[in-house]
Amino acid sequence: MYFLLRYEVVEDYVTRRAPLRAEHLALARAAAAAGTLRLGGALEPADEALLVFFGDESVATAFALADPYVRSGIVTRWTVRPWNVVVGADLVDSGR
Repeated sequence: MYFLLRYEVVEDYVTRRAPLRAEHLALARAAAAAGTLRLGGALEPADEALLVFFGDESVATAFALADPYVRSGIVTRWTVRPWNVVVGADLVDSGR
């Protein structure tokens, strides 16, 4: 199943993330290599970010708790929600 991790961020997010970006991207690349993180990135304008995970909710939650953006406070709120994907190139048949 897919899960959306949604980040709400501080107003000066782009500036404040700079010193943490390498660590954040290393965490994201490791999750992508493990096959759990499928897509991720900031929206435009960069007032929110979305990450798409595959697996179970604990995978997305663990990512958020380990993320330097969350730990540093530049992510002001985060949520994980199940996403019932019904069409797409990366679709895993869930019988829906």
